[in-house]
Formats: sequence, C-alpha cells, structure tokens
Amino acid sequence: MKRIFLFILTNLAVVAVISITLRLLGVDRWMDETGGINFSALLVMSAVIGFAGSLISLAMSKWSAKRMVGAQVIENPSDPTERWLVDTVKRQALSAGIGMPEVAIYDAPDVNAFATGWNRNDALVAVSTGLLRNMSREEAEAVLAHEISHVANGDMVTLALIQGVVNTFVIFFAKLFGYFVDRVILKNDRGHGIGMIVAEIVAQLVLGVLASMIVMWFSRQREFRADAGGANLAGRQKMIAALERLKVNHEQATLPEQMAAFGISGGKSFARLFMTHPPLDERIEALRSAR
Repeated sequence: MKRIFLFILTNLAVVAVISITLRLLGVDRWMDETGGINFSALLVMSAVIGFAGSLISLAMSKWSAKRMVGAQVIENPSDPTERWLVDTVKRQALSAGIGMPEVAIYDAPDVNAFATGWNRNDALVAVSTGLLRNMSREEAEAVLAHEISHVANGDMVTLALIQGVVNTFVIFFAKLFGYFVDRVILKNDRGHGIGMIVAEIVAQLVLGVLASMIVMWFSRQREFRADAGGANLAGRQKMIAALERLKVNHEQATLPEQMAAFGISGGKSFARLFMTHPPLDERIEALRSAR
C-alpha cells in the first residue's frame, strides 16, 4: 500500500492544517447563532478542506515520491541501461500521446516500478535496481508500458478527485456526528464542548477507514486498465511474461508502504477490500482472456 499511503498521509496532513487554519481565522462557522446547523455552509467548508487536501497532495506527488524512495532522475544517461530506459519511455510516451515523463532509478532489491505526477505531461516513471537486475528487457519494457498507461489514463488526477469527494463526506458526517454527541447525548448548549472535538476525531478515523475502501477499489480497477494499456504498447505476451516474473518475486517486494499503490506489483493486505492491487493471477487471466 506504499503509494496510496503516501498520497493519503500527505492529504490528511494538508486537511488537518487547513482545518486548523480555518478555525483560527474564524471562517469555519457552520452553526448559526442559536446553535443550529447551516448545512450549506458545512458542505461548502467540507468540500474546500477535502479537495484542497487531495489537490495539494496531487501537486506534491512527484516531489514526495522522489524523496520517499530516493529516486535519482536520469538527466544524461551514463550507461547503455539508462539510455535504453530513457529511449523506451520516450517511445512509449509518444505512442500514448503524453509528454515525456522524467525517468528515474531508485535503489531497492525488489522488482518494482511506479509512475506519479500531477498531470499527463508532467509525470515521473521510476524503476527499482532490483527490476533492472531481475527482468529481461522485454519484461521491463512491459512494466514501463504499464506505468506509462497509468499516466496516459490520468489515474493520479482521478484518484485526487475521488479522494476529494471522500474527504468531503468524511469531514461533513464527522462534524455532524460530533455535533450530535455534544448537543444530544452530552446536552451541551454552550459552544463547542470537548465531547464534540473527541467525537469528531473518532468519527473521522472510522469513516476514513471505510472511505479508503472506495479508494482501494479504484486502485484495483485501474490496474486492469493499465495492464491492458501496457499490452497495447508493448505486446500482450510481454505483459503476461512481466506479471509472471512479478509473481515469482512477489514475496520479496519491498517498495516503501507509501508507494505501493502506484507500483507494478502492489502489496499484501489482510483483506481484499483494502488491497491496492488485484491478485497477479487475476491480472494474468484478464490479459489472457482479453479479445
């Protein structure tokens, strides 16, 4: 879950900062003078906080990803492998109709790669040293095609929009729950009581976990689309071979938890609802049965 975790962590940090700022500035007033709820004001405030968090996280995604894994961008290829990487990404980006992404390598023993960035024409594609050591050129080409397809499909932008909607409703209903606990259960009618603050925090945590299922569902669906796009760019058999190789190396995957959702192989999870990637067997079968 590394990639999604990084995005969500940044998102939550931004949301917290914005919420505190609005409260300090006194512009988070969604209750009227009598203590009643102004639902329109609450919804607007929740949307402002929610979408600001996700969009700022999106804008920071490439910068954060580089620092999370220590990715080194290839400015001037220094050996045949780096030249091949840059040339392959350039060719695939041209075929996919997107701008040339930055190409980077990060030091990790696992076989993995990821793509991120705030738009189709300003992306980053990074591969691990483990992938370069353990995959053939044909398999690595398919992995790069998969990541280029993520970029061409606009997956990061869609993820940010989904996260923004999720944030909005988590904040909206958490504040309503806090209000209910404070006013109805604790019978507090003098401003914001501590019960409201505690109940709101607990509700945000619980609702955040439930809402993450939506984000994870989208993450799984986009993997099938990226596999299909990779097959179109590099060839179906190369894409299947790459996934088969990933299956062999899956147990050794060590991409930082914050980056896994954008990687090629994904990570493990205790429940399917929280998996960022579908099982590799399902992805291979989907490619084999595609017409």
